[in-house]
Amino acid sequence: MLRSAAAELIGTFVLVLAGGATAVAAATTQPAVYDLLGIVVAFGFALVALVTALGHVSGCHLNPAVTLGLAVTGKFPWRAVPGYVAAQLLGAVLASLATWAAYSGSGHSVVRFSTTMPAPGVSSGRAFFVEALITFVLVLVIISVATDDRVPAAAAPLAVGATLAACIFIAGPVTGGAVNPARAFGPAVVSGDLQALWIYLLAPVVGGVLGAVVYDRVLAPAHAPSPEEF
Repeated sequence: MLRSAAAELIGTFVLVLAGGATAVAAATTQPAVYDLLGIVVAFGFALVALVTALGHVSGCHLNPAVTLGLAVTGKFPWRAVPGYVAAQLLGAVLASLATWAAYSGSGHSVVRFSTTMPAPGVSSGRAFFVEALITFVLVLVIISVATDDRVPAAAAPLAVGATLAACIFIAGPVTGGAVNPARAFGPAVVSGDLQALWIYLLAPVVGGVLGAVVYDRVLAPAHAPSPEEF
């Protein structure tokens, strides 16, 4: 359990560092060296690499919404949930501190550029809906490739990384596209921008649990119709 939790801490650290540092670079360099595409690629590629490297060690959740979705559907033990979630949150905080250190000339406020916040004019309700929606999609794909034996194991890293990238593309202009309570938690705590944090902690959990339940209860028992059935 401790080794698996350590893998979750390290994996979440790398994921949040890759995307968060890229977001800070996009906001602070003149001329800008990255844009939204660069941030999406950083998160997506990092997750592909991490699922490949750590999937066999801890399951490579790296996201409390994934851990809770798997637990609710009986695919992960509830007694291991606190350790996994604590490791994920700590990994995200350490990644944000590392981003601060890398861009120390701007002080800790530089981490604010990687903090997910609703865009101007976006209400809390709309931000909640968007974060829940994209996490529904991400966790539905994850639980499919991670728990259904019909899916080739080799497909998991690319499927999960590509889905994360697509989700950030969808939500980036609206909410910043956290898709992950840990990814939102680390930068928010280090930067001190906590006013919208509740959205990014709660909405992905709601969407993630719903996505896991829909796949487990509705889609997993299905199969493509065969001619003999008609």
